[in-house]
Amino acid sequence: MSQPPKDKSFARTILPVVAVIGLLFAIFLIVRGQPDRSTQTPADLPARPTGALADAPRVAGSGVVEPSSETIDIGTAISGLVSQVAVKPGDYVTKGTPLFQVDERAYRARLSVANAEIAQARATIAEATSASATAIGQLALYQQVEDAAAVSRAEVIKAQGDAAAAQTRLGLARAQLQAAQASAGAAQTDLVRLTVKAPISGEILAVNIHPGEFVQAGGPQGSSAIPYIQMGQTRPLYVRVDIDEDEAPRVDLGKAAMVSPRGAADRQVSAAFVRAEPLVVPKKSLTNTAAERVDVRVLQVLYRLPPSDDFRVGQLIDAFIPARPAKARVTHQQAESGQ
Repeated sequence: MSQPPKDKSFARTILPVVAVIGLLFAIFLIVRGQPDRSTQTPADLPARPTGALADAPRVAGSGVVEPSSETIDIGTAISGLVSQVAVKPGDYVTKGTPLFQVDERAYRARLSVANAEIAQARATIAEATSASATAIGQLALYQQVEDAAAVSRAEVIKAQGDAAAAQTRLGLARAQLQAAQASAGAAQTDLVRLTVKAPISGEILAVNIHPGEFVQAGGPQGSSAIPYIQMGQTRPLYVRVDIDEDEAPRVDLGKAAMVSPRGAADRQVSAAFVRAEPLVVPKKSLTNTAAERVDVRVLQVLYRLPPSDDFRVGQLIDAFIPARPAKARVTHQQAESGQ
């Protein structure tokens, strides 16, 4: 009896084992490559309405925290080097408090020159007044002489000319005094303007200048320029909420809004309605969600925040605003159309 070839024995015994091992390895790789589908608590809680707005008609919007006075960019009326900065971020100042000062040496020199010109003009006035009195007196003596032959006509004409010239010099000296006083007043005004003061009572939000730096009249130049100092009234704070134009008619203006910091829906507060801006503007405050439209205009609605440590100027927020019922909207539209 003949034996089967060796290659047939390898195909029947070894190859199935190798195939099974390869299949098991493939299954292992597939199982190991499966994504982790376990659930975890997100680090940032998504915005969601609570309380009365949880099941009520509402409009969602995003916005930013700002001072109730809006942010004021402080500039300077006179260019020069900064000699002193008197405030720092976080300071609360009253109206008229000095914020920073521009080098005043050149303007004090101008004031000194103007004061010297004032003194010179006053001395000239005194001299011209004395000369005018002498000339007028001399002319009066000539005119009182009864004998025409005693005084020549030339002497009388000369006395009249001296009197007129003295009066002219006196008028010129008085004009020079007024010009010098005006120069001194302008220099004194510029000295006062070199000290930039707070236009309102409020909090210093940012200080972007230091002693020795050059400031330009009218504020920093260029589209990316940073204001020298920023301040605003932060007691209380406002939030400026952007409502997409297609959702704006649904907003129930006058009602309080539920506001929370971006990513912290558990810290929600009720913000009182302040006003709605009359101008609809292009959208700037973005939420970076995949479904967000950026080619829209928005209605900006302002709300007043209650005292809280959860909000800072410039912070992004999420807001939920009560919406008008559908029936109320139809009635409003009919009233506008005259029906």
